[in-house]
Amino acid sequence: MIIIFVLIASVPTELEAIESLVANTEVSAAIAVFDAWCQHTVYNREQPGVSIGIVYDQDLVWAKGYGYANLEKKIPATPKTAYRIASITKLFTATAILQLRDAGKLQLDDPVAKHLNWFHLSDTFDDSPVITIRHLLTHTSGLPRELNALYWDEMKFPELEEFVKMFQESSTILPRETELKYSNVAFNVLGEVVASVSGKPYPDYVREQILNPLGMTGTEVMPRKEMPSLAIGYGFRKPGQLRRVESFFDKKAMAASGNMASTVEDLARFISLQFREGAAGGAQILKGSTLREMHRVYWLRPNWKSGWGLGWSVVRVDDQVRITHGGSVPGYKTFVSVTPAEKFGVIVLTNAEDGNPGSYAKNVLAIIAPAVKKATEVTKEAPVADSSWTRYTGDYEWVDGSPMKVMLLNGELTLVDPTEDNPWDGRIRLEPVSEGVFKMKDQAQKGELIRFEMDESGEVTRIIMPGYSLLRKSR
Repeated sequence: MIIIFVLIASVPTELEAIESLVANTEVSAAIAVFDAWCQHTVYNREQPGVSIGIVYDQDLVWAKGYGYANLEKKIPATPKTAYRIASITKLFTATAILQLRDAGKLQLDDPVAKHLNWFHLSDTFDDSPVITIRHLLTHTSGLPRELNALYWDEMKFPELEEFVKMFQESSTILPRETELKYSNVAFNVLGEVVASVSGKPYPDYVREQILNPLGMTGTEVMPRKEMPSLAIGYGFRKPGQLRRVESFFDKKAMAASGNMASTVEDLARFISLQFREGAAGGAQILKGSTLREMHRVYWLRPNWKSGWGLGWSVVRVDDQVRITHGGSVPGYKTFVSVTPAEKFGVIVLTNAEDGNPGSYAKNVLAIIAPAVKKATEVTKEAPVADSSWTRYTGDYEWVDGSPMKVMLLNGELTLVDPTEDNPWDGRIRLEPVSEGVFKMKDQAQKGELIRFEMDESGEVTRIIMPGYSLLRKSR
């Protein structure tokens, strides 16, 4: 139950930076308030245990456990406690698929049947596209959420042969690419694609290519009941009754959709990966561009506020884009949320079916995230305009006679269209490249160059940009 700080890297300057961040007055105050709320909430809800971690960039800056991993033995929950992470497993399955894609062993738009010869089932949507790996990753395949068997009731899951038989006896529920339908079956199939393409069983591949390089030593793809650090999973709280201890389970051929066990400390390493750039190699198990690809939206819900990337759920909250995933299996509820633009992540693991991890994450994001953002913001000095730029300012016209102004605003040369309803929002700031040449920083022209053309006396006569020109009218 003691607050601990764990560093994913051990460079002295990083240590100093993290100590400074946690010592920041506003950050430490926010953590203290959140900590008090957690203590009250766990007690008031009579929850067994909760472990929470906060990640900033490459570091787990704060982590703490509340309550118990084992109620009977009074074993405290800590950041080292392992929990069944349920569907957060899917993020590792998706990562494996993208590794194999980057290695040239498959393509996301490959038909699944290209890699699994047993992949066929009843499909009444004849005009629907063939099911591809991308469909499985983005939950747009139309496959059912579960197969037609009571494995969750009985906690007896199929081996591969039985899984294939059940799959082939099932049918698609929706046409492809018509709406987002979350499917555990889709990710079970992806696990078999990993095995088929890599030539290794799914658990071995994930352990060797993801867990080991990231140093996730406390994580198991196929956990055992005897796993020393594993928290006991408990059922719902019912009035006047003790919580039921949920049965241990092994998802066998369905492992790729939600079988793993992990810790806050280990998942912090996976979250930190999401913020890294550069080529793949060592702990950089995916190149930066592939990580960004996984974070992008590939399917939007009708409300345009949430959708799905490659494995990740993607949500928009006000002006923030977050990638998230939750998990729920008997005895455990889990949640991770990552804000890539701010390099901020939160991990919440609970060992109860009513653990409500989202409520803890919501308060981390409401209370602590703003303080961390403020503490880590780099104050930028206002740009200083070159005194020679005044020769470019003045009034210009398009060939149709409509006006455009070049102004010095906040130390930057700026194009302003006075005909816009909101000319401030429509402005285009200019970044100097060379004498008389600037790069446009905003709007649809972002990244393109403009050139101020001058006569023999050095007076600006017009602006040249891709496809257009502006004639100088006056200074």
